Amino acid sequence: MLEIILLIAGFIIVIKSSDVLVDAASSLAIKCHIPKMLIALTIVSFGTCAPEIAISFNSVAENNGTMAFANVIGSCIVNIFLIIGLASITKPIKVKHETIKKELPILLLITTSFCVLMLDALFTPGTKNTFSRADGLILIILFLIFVVNLVQLLRKKEDSTKEEQKIKYKNPIIAILLLILSIIFISYSSELIVNNAIKLAKMLDISEKMITMTAIVIGTSLPEMFMTISSAKKNEFDMTIGNIIGTNIFNICIVLGLPVVIYGNVPLENFTIIDILVVFVSSLNLYLYAKSERTISRIEGIIMILIFIAYYTYLLLGN
Repeated sequence: MLEIILLIAGFIIVIKSSDVLVDAASSLAIKCHIPKMLIALTIVSFGTCAPEIAISFNSVAENNGTMAFANVIGSCIVNIFLIIGLASITKPIKVKHETIKKELPILLLITTSFCVLMLDALFTPGTKNTFSRADGLILIILFLIFVVNLVQLLRKKEDSTKEEQKIKYKNPIIAILLLILSIIFISYSSELIVNNAIKLAKMLDISEKMITMTAIVIGTSLPEMFMTISSAKKNEFDMTIGNIIGTNIFNICIVLGLPVVIYGNVPLENFTIIDILVVFVSSLNLYLYAKSERTISRIEGIIMILIFIAYYTYLLLGN
């Protein structure tokens, strides 16, 4: 009974904190006359992927790199097919031309490179798929391309005078404090949800594979999920799309790349060509949908959800 109460409490906290996060981030961007996309790509995305960072460093340090890769691969797929899918069903997501021209191609480049680096056996027959320090270093270098784009965004000043009237937090210091507090609350409430979901699953004798693919992967993506859906409802589409782009780039380059560079090679025998292909297709799918009419429609959102269901069905039936 206690686990159910804590689970519900965790959901309530993460939902409310996500609302505050969107309002605080938007208010800060408007007040400081900087693009909302910059806030979404940096502070918000790095903050919401905190659970993945903790899991990745701990698991790679303990020679359990499989969990780190499963968590990041699963999160990248969930972030696009499930979260963007749900958000676009809630409200069609409008994507700016600059995002289609710069941020989405960078995400596609990084995701494609990540997938290629995982396919050692395909390019060198007789070898096993392994993610090496050199691979991790390549991801860090690719992250620098993303950083260059962030610097260019930082130099861009936006005219926010029209939005000043509807700003929720007029004091930038209050906006910053609420931004930090909401990220902390989202991280801790997500951990609360994951831990109690795992306890409930074990009590109900649910398999470890099912627990990993639901409670851990989807559970650690809850910050992105609630923040993305909340921003879509508020028509903060830069926050919606920017959070997912930034989170997936951080997940691949920093959450995985950095611990591999620090702790060494990770064997990838537990990952199939299907897993790698779905990660690639997720980014390609997002880019193509955004590029067509600069809107991710409800129909496209439904297609994303169906792909997500098909992949998870494959995983659960195959294991």
